[in-house]
Amino acid sequence: MNSDVQMFWTNNDGFTISTDKKYLDVKTIFQFLNKESYWLKGVSKELVELMIQNSTLCYGVYEGNPTTGEAKQIGLARVISDLVRVAWLSDVFIIPEYRGRGLSKWLVNVIVEHPHLKGTRFMLGTHDAHTLYEKFGFHSVDKPENLMVRTLDMQIILKGHGLTQ
Repeated sequence: MNSDVQMFWTNNDGFTISTDKKYLDVKTIFQFLNKESYWLKGVSKELVELMIQNSTLCYGVYEGNPTTGEAKQIGLARVISDLVRVAWLSDVFIIPEYRGRGLSKWLVNVIVEHPHLKGTRFMLGTHDAHTLYEKFGFHSVDKPENLMVRTLDMQIILKGHGLTQ
């Protein structure tokens, strides 16, 4: 299976998760990331569109079912991966008015149970959701001295894509 195969999950409360990017509501995603997220506040709509386009998998969370009619996007998670050895989980959110219903747990469970992600080394960054991710096998890095990171420079990214802030 490659990442082009679309997958769907529904729960008994009328919510759906889909990996089909055609159902993603870029306006909702942009609004949340640009205005409400602590990790990407101020990001441009053009960069959000590129992030979605270039992600291996995007998991949209919907109230309703986008395949059968009216559905409202209420959450997202992006996965960047080779689908064999390593995966990065990014931009996980449920909009505030839908929190407290178990949707984040359901979303993360769906992601980590994907047949081509299940055994991969999964990484993520979080300031406030450690207990959520620990339920799914995530833990602090054993030897942080063995990992390195290059700092994000949004101005260079914008310039590289021919965009301005």
